[in-house]
Amino acid sequence: MSKLNIDSNGRLPLPHRVARELGKNPLEVKSLSPAHLLLTTEASGEELVLAGSLGGVEVADLLSFFNMFRKTGVLSFAFGGGGKDLYFQNGEIIFAASSFPEEDLGEILCGLAKIDRDTLLRLRSLITARNSIGKVLVEKGAVTPKDLWLATRQQVETIIYNLFAHHQGSYFFVSKSLEGEEIVRLSMSTQNMIMEGLRRVDERALFMRRIGSLEAVPVPGDKPVQDGLPALAKRMMLVIREGRFDAREVLRKSGVEEFEGLRALHQLLEKGAVRMEDAPAVALDGELGKVLSVFNGALVALFARVAARHAGFGEEMRIFMRDLPQPFSYVFRDVALREDGSVDGGRILRNLAGLEEGDKKKLLAEALSELVFAECALARRELGVEGSAELVQRVQEVTRRVKNLIGRQS
Repeated sequence: MSKLNIDSNGRLPLPHRVARELGKNPLEVKSLSPAHLLLTTEASGEELVLAGSLGGVEVADLLSFFNMFRKTGVLSFAFGGGGKDLYFQNGEIIFAASSFPEEDLGEILCGLAKIDRDTLLRLRSLITARNSIGKVLVEKGAVTPKDLWLATRQQVETIIYNLFAHHQGSYFFVSKSLEGEEIVRLSMSTQNMIMEGLRRVDERALFMRRIGSLEAVPVPGDKPVQDGLPALAKRMMLVIREGRFDAREVLRKSGVEEFEGLRALHQLLEKGAVRMEDAPAVALDGELGKVLSVFNGALVALFARVAARHAGFGEEMRIFMRDLPQPFSYVFRDVALREDGSVDGGRILRNLAGLEEGDKKKLLAEALSELVFAECALARRELGVEGSAELVQRVQEVTRRVKNLIGRQS
């Protein structure tokens, strides 16, 4: 979070992102001391009960507190890579939502092999405020209602279990009735979720010490597969023998939730049935490489000018990439700006795996265009309209030509 200073007139200038989030809502001083200032906005039927930062207080402590005192409302977290909301009814978690791309319901269904990537991307265009991804998928016959319910429960569990790996971030709890909330109400035990979440953190760390990285490639080992392997491990071996996939893709193709997949892969490594190899270097060549090269040139030019004026430029763009709607947020999943402002083409290519070449090129250009035009808006804000005019015009003209070229080829 940016450091702020109160000026000589007692005014507190807010960063652009904070001011945008608060809008024109009146602020009220809720609590203060020499060490903190808590401002709240008015919200009908809602009461801010608790707010703070993780560190001295851990996720397990917070969940235990709301469970013990049987609270009803929404506990929200903000982390560097996204946000999460946990819905409590009388102290028990009944639902959870997340802005992390990998915790999206569509991604959960893909990970369980209930839907393929092409179908998911095609149907995402039908999503509206009234038509959720789940409703669209069921109505189009892409998944069954039973598959959707099972995926929703796993999505909620994944959101909660992944919370325990976070030790930095902010949180706040709003006490409110959940009667009008359009959520799937699940029957879950908060205490059981806490114990399971803590166990998974420890075991995942153990698994990853042996696996190394989800981008590493599992290949058949020197020892033959022994009898008595669990069904999941056997299914995973079939996928590993099919071709060279990184660990993340092996889990997806095996149709398994990540934690259980890591456990199975760890078992195979322990038995010598599998060994890990470093991920091969991925380079974008051909038309995809040309598209990325043009956009990266624009991004580097913008970054060089704006970052010199605005130290938080890289962080602001990282948040922008995270908060983009699907499918753009998926294109930028695990992608960050390099030190010169460019993006990692290899990571993007892995995110686009499974799409047709023409679809890859179109989606890549559209996602990068969103990023470039957002940076142009920041350039105008930081450099002024006149100071940024030539740079913005040159960048927009280059990216416009690339998009037009792709449009003619498709």
